[in-house]
Amino acid sequence: MGFKDLHEFIDHLEANNELVRIRKPVSPDQEITIIQHRVIAEKGPALLFENVKGSSFPIVTNLFGTRRRVNMVFHGQPEAVGERIVELAHAVMPPSISGLWRVRRQLISLTAARLKKGRSGPVLENRMMPPDLTRLPVLTCWPEDGGPFITLPIVQTVDPEDGRANIGMYRLQRYGAQSTGMHWQIEKGGGFHFHRAAGFGRPLPVSVILGGPPSLIIAAIAPMPEGLDERLLSALIMGEPLEVIIRQRTGHGIPAGAEFLIEGTVTAGDEQMEGPFGDHLGYYSNAASYPVFRVSSIHARKNAIYPATIVGKPVQEDYYIGEALQKMALPLLQLIRPAVYDLWAYPETGFHPLAVISVRQSYEYEALKHVMGMLGEGQVSLTKVMIAVGEEVDVKDFRAVSRAVWQYLDPESDIHLISPTAQDTLDFTGPRMNVGSRLILLANRHDTPGNRNRILPPSPPPGREVDENIICLSTMGPAFLMVKTRDDVMDINRVQSALAANSITRQYLFHILASEDVPLTDDVMTLWGWFTRFDPNRDLHPAQRRIAGNRIVFEPPILIDARWKKGYPKPVEFDPALAKKVAADWHGYEIS
Repeated sequence: MGFKDLHEFIDHLEANNELVRIRKPVSPDQEITIIQHRVIAEKGPALLFENVKGSSFPIVTNLFGTRRRVNMVFHGQPEAVGERIVELAHAVMPPSISGLWRVRRQLISLTAARLKKGRSGPVLENRMMPPDLTRLPVLTCWPEDGGPFITLPIVQTVDPEDGRANIGMYRLQRYGAQSTGMHWQIEKGGGFHFHRAAGFGRPLPVSVILGGPPSLIIAAIAPMPEGLDERLLSALIMGEPLEVIIRQRTGHGIPAGAEFLIEGTVTAGDEQMEGPFGDHLGYYSNAASYPVFRVSSIHARKNAIYPATIVGKPVQEDYYIGEALQKMALPLLQLIRPAVYDLWAYPETGFHPLAVISVRQSYEYEALKHVMGMLGEGQVSLTKVMIAVGEEVDVKDFRAVSRAVWQYLDPESDIHLISPTAQDTLDFTGPRMNVGSRLILLANRHDTPGNRNRILPPSPPPGREVDENIICLSTMGPAFLMVKTRDDVMDINRVQSALAANSITRQYLFHILASEDVPLTDDVMTLWGWFTRFDPNRDLHPAQRRIAGNRIVFEPPILIDARWKKGYPKPVEFDPALAKKVAADWHGYEIS
């Protein structure tokens, strides 16, 4: 059986030396951010801050900061959840006595994936009168954040047309005692419900849950198809029904074991500037106008614990949660698309900027069909770069992907640029918010003249030997040459020409320009600094462009300008003085 609430999970973590209690007074204004970043970098424990300045409630963070702790929520490997559903689907279609008997235990567990309705529960033990969000220890994570943000809210809404419930996780900037922002990005279920309610000319009731079963927190992040209730996924992961309380005012089924319940409404036309916020791409997302969540009531259980997470440059908690959700979803994807062997959105890049799909091709360009199909599916449709490879390639190993690109990509036919398209709200590289472009690279074996094995290029020379503006050169496999340039270089034509003229560097298919702050010795940060900083439509500079029929063909070497550019938001950084203070106080936290 799973963890019914946050308290059970915390007790389990503490019993297994996976949680540390910090009794030293800490500030929710940036200090906790600095502490957690150091701990997660060391793959350290969850953190329970018992003495938070300005609030009577403790804070727990870093609950999901390692694969081990995420796997605890899944009772093993996340992919087993998806495999169980697939096994059932195969056994019962078409149904037979022997098939049903063979999966009888799985059927029993599947029947647990339901809601168990009740009238009361711990979350209703106390009511805050009047409701006052300033009593909660809401974190200000980064020096230039627009204010304090609730970072782990489970936001529940109901479709005003068909009554289907949706839960999602959308950051909430606290404006005052009874209002927050509601950061509904494109392709978010709560946003769809809000627009439908606006069409009917009425406010949308919203319930914000903090805490509850850890499986519910993970389910709220899962990119589920619209119309499917994430609470059922939570119950399936737990292996038992999710206990909910039906609220008369909203009709929402609220997890009985949550820590806090915040209720209110969002109304069309009631907007306020929200942000900036140091988000999971590792930059300050721009301030923009978003709907306001007006709070009418706050409930809390006895001894309530405030759950929070912190995002920023990788690796953070969302890295491990995203890994697990992808592993869980793969068997279900393969049920729908049997030719897809694997799919991996890279957490190093913030997921949406880069995904690699491996396909068992039975005919030429079958991979392109599946790429286009995936780019039409829910949140996957916001993927900026998708690379297709064969089933023999490990999609999680970018250097193996690079080798496939080197061997099999034919520039004549295998590079596809789509522009303009919808884009992830947090991706700032396009011409405006929510608008960008797509790049598709096909690197599957097929029998065309340009699709052949090549002799691998030699290691690159020192950067200064190629051009004085190049600080250093490194590789991400044989297809991609990383080029760190001085930040004061404005004209890239000289660098591009020098790379194309050099007998070694010109052998690489792609030249990636990176900024000085990107450590090319660290693969995680290299992928982060590369894929979060370029727009395919604006930042691809091939050696030559030519027209073939009605297609534009990009001839290699192709330079990708992935440097930080004027107008981009700044990467998040700690306040230096506060970081120095935390370092000086480190032993007082008694973490290790």
